[in-house]
Amino acid sequence: MSQQETFQRIHSTGIVAVIRAERGEQLVPVAHALVEGGVDVLEVTYTVPNATEVIRQVTQALGDRALIGAGTVLDQQTAEEAIRAGARFIVSPCVNRDVIRLCRRANILVAPGAFTPTEVVSAWDAGADVVKIFPSDAAGPKHLKALRAPLPHIPMMPTGGVSLENAADVIRAGACALGVGGSLVTKSAVETGDTRTITNLAQQFVDVVRAARSE
Repeated sequence: MSQQETFQRIHSTGIVAVIRAERGEQLVPVAHALVEGGVDVLEVTYTVPNATEVIRQVTQALGDRALIGAGTVLDQQTAEEAIRAGARFIVSPCVNRDVIRLCRRANILVAPGAFTPTEVVSAWDAGADVVKIFPSDAAGPKHLKALRAPLPHIPMMPTGGVSLENAADVIRAGACALGVGGSLVTKSAVETGDTRTITNLAQQFVDVVRAARSE
């Protein structure tokens, strides 16, 4: 799968589920629940214990039903480990040019994090396929809209603080997709194994994105 194909799948789904847990073994049923609800793009963060093995397990469990990526990737070694485990995209809270170059060579989509116009352009010029706007809750949809005005050619994915209440506004502001963590994969649902709640939330987020795009 090329970077462009990966991007098209992310854009089509409109949501990247950012999944975290205290124990990695909790995340395979979480991944199944998300896919059941229509969210089939999943980012396993490197704050999860044994994240590389979790990426491998989720990839093997879901196969082509889901697009699995790695998040909170801060260095080239971590990116290499994630890609070997099956990650099809790499997300970072910052711009690391070594990570971007590695992903370009490996034909893997990379989404470094940025916040200001200068950071966004620097990430794009370095080879980003998507720029993660982080932390997006620090300024909200108006910030994204302001960034998009002079930079409409750069796909932006706000992450941090995206909820059912503001997701539509973020899409209207110009997001190519939403990075959604705790308001989708809630800590309580993960800890109790409440996969039904996760599936229901996934369905609601999918519906909100679809409705906002159709306006």
